[in-house]
Amino acid sequence: MDPKHRHILQRNRLNLVTALNPADVCDGLLSKGVFTQDMIDEIKCKGARRDQARQLLIDLETRGSQAFPAFLECLCESGQHALTELLQCGDAARLPPFVPVRPSLIPLPVQNPKYTDKPARPDFTQARLQPLRPDRLPVLNPLSPPPDTHVVTRPARPRRDSMQCYKMDASPCGICLIINNVYFDPDSDLNDRKGSDIDCRKMEKRFKALNFEVISKRNLKYKRIRHEMASLAKRDHSAFDCCVVIILSHGTEANHNRFPGAVHGVDGPAVPVQIITNYLNGQCCPSLQGKPKLFFIQACGGGEKDTGFEVSPDEVEPSLGGIDDQMDAIPISSSSDSLSTSDELDARATLPTPSDILVSYSTFPGYVSWRDTQAGSWYVENLDRVLEENAAMDDLVTMLMMVNDAVSQISAKGLYKQMPGYFNFLRKHLYFQSSQS
Repeated sequence: MDPKHRHILQRNRLNLVTALNPADVCDGLLSKGVFTQDMIDEIKCKGARRDQARQLLIDLETRGSQAFPAFLECLCESGQHALTELLQCGDAARLPPFVPVRPSLIPLPVQNPKYTDKPARPDFTQARLQPLRPDRLPVLNPLSPPPDTHVVTRPARPRRDSMQCYKMDASPCGICLIINNVYFDPDSDLNDRKGSDIDCRKMEKRFKALNFEVISKRNLKYKRIRHEMASLAKRDHSAFDCCVVIILSHGTEANHNRFPGAVHGVDGPAVPVQIITNYLNGQCCPSLQGKPKLFFIQACGGGEKDTGFEVSPDEVEPSLGGIDDQMDAIPISSSSDSLSTSDELDARATLPTPSDILVSYSTFPGYVSWRDTQAGSWYVENLDRVLEENAAMDDLVTMLMMVNDAVSQISAKGLYKQMPGYFNFLRKHLYFQSSQS
């Protein structure tokens, strides 16, 4: 698809998802050769109308230069004139005049030679044939024999170009466990995390709005963190479509096979992130097999401070952090401190190849994560804002890139920077439920 047409669709995605009725245009897109029957079936399997509309728009962007004009024609034919005018006038300075486009050929049906003596031929009675443009004439190999003008070339086998979306329409959608560690034992050598309760309240409110059953746990010791994760894994998630774990604590580096970092209990010892994710993998929690498991970690990945690098003034819009920014980190722990021998063996024994897991970190592994004692952490504040503003129309990975960009432009004490990131083993797009769905 032409980039300017793709931009128009993306800019009007919310209006299209809200108002478009896919059933009115799917048959037209099929008859015009834009969509295959497999793609139509996949769209219809999405259930809710908004989910079908999202899938249709995702597929449409993959269908070549004629997809956008054909889509406009289908909208017009189905009486959805408001959407037609929106897409035509939304970028009038660059959008060419609307010209209905018909395919040159109707797709040839595949027939089983066992039951027919003659090859099937396309029906041209309903097609509007158009002359070939010079730039689209086939390039012939001079060494090959002359083409047989009586042979009908069969169309290419239909492809599934689109990426599927996770089913996310259960009510509630799933469980969201929040572990909020604020006050640490004096013997742990860890400071209290003032401002963490603000983060916790934001995440509680946000994931309730996304139709999750939210469970909050405060000031958990090392063993209690593992106990809560084990209890979550033992629950029956059959009626749910997703599971979310949010951890707000101090953090450090740790030995790992898959997911870096570790989070501290209030008594001091740290639980490796890879063990936390391990509780919910398909082997340990069968009722979550094939369903997305999301982990959001607000904790340091180590003790190194990032001073950033200089860029041109128009590259970023710098933003200052709060008046009292603190770190969620202690210096790197040795393997014996952060990952005991028994923990390491347990993780290796039960961690299969990860699938349907996404771990979002507030900071790059090895670096500190900043938290304002009055406003909460940079990461959670921007995660909450991005989910509020974009969950109705954007998928999770797209929104996490928005969070990364927003946090990267903040500076602590006018000097230090922070770069969030994520490890993504999801297999499909993930769209949250929202009040607008």
